[in-house]
Amino acid sequence: MIDSFLTVEAPAQARVTRHRSRFLSRVMPVDAPENIDPLVAAICRRYHDATHHCYAFRVLEGREVRDEANDAGEPHGSAGPPILERIEGAALLNVLAVVTRYFGGVKLGIGGLRRAYGDAAQAALDAASIVRRERRTRLEVAFPAEAGGHVMRLVHRFDGRIEQASYGKQGLLTLTIAPSRLSQFALDLREATGDRAKWKETH
Repeated sequence: MIDSFLTVEAPAQARVTRHRSRFLSRVMPVDAPENIDPLVAAICRRYHDATHHCYAFRVLEGREVRDEANDAGEPHGSAGPPILERIEGAALLNVLAVVTRYFGGVKLGIGGLRRAYGDAAQAALDAASIVRRERRTRLEVAFPAEAGGHVMRLVHRFDGRIEQASYGKQGLLTLTIAPSRLSQFALDLREATGDRAKWKETH
C-alpha cells in the first residue's frame, strides 16, 4: 500500500536535437488514467505538424500502479518504453511524459531513437520540480456515545486527522488515515468497541 509518492509539481518542458530531428518533451502531473488521452490530444492539436507524439505514464489507480508506453508509430519499443524507463528511474508516480518529434531527414535507428526519446524525457524531468504527495483515505465512523473515548484513542494512535465531528446519542467522525493503516484500524476499532462502531469509506 502506497501512503506517499513523488511526482512533478507542475508541467515542465525541454528540447533535444538529434541529427536535425527535434524532440520537444513535456512532463505533467495527472491524477487518473482517464485524463491521459485528453492531455495527449491537446498536445497533438497544438503541434499538429509534428511527425510523432510518443508518451508514457505511471498513475496510481486505487491500490495498484498502472503504467503504459506508446510508440505512436515509431518502431516498436523505440519511443514509449525509454520514456517510461526515465519516469520509473526517477521513482515518480502520477506523471505523464509526452515527447513530440519533428523528423529532420536522418534516420536514427532503434538505438538512436531510444536514446533520443529517453534523453528528451529526462531533460523535461530535470526541469521539473519534484514534490512528495501524501495519500489519505477518508472515513466516516459512527459509534455510541459511550464508546467515544475508545474511538478517539484509536484515531490518535493511528494518526487519524479529524475533519468533522458531531456528538449526541451517537457520535460521528469524518477523518482521514494512511491507506496502509486502514485494515488494522478497522480491526482494532471493532475490538475496542465490541463491534458497536461502524465505518465506511467516503469521498
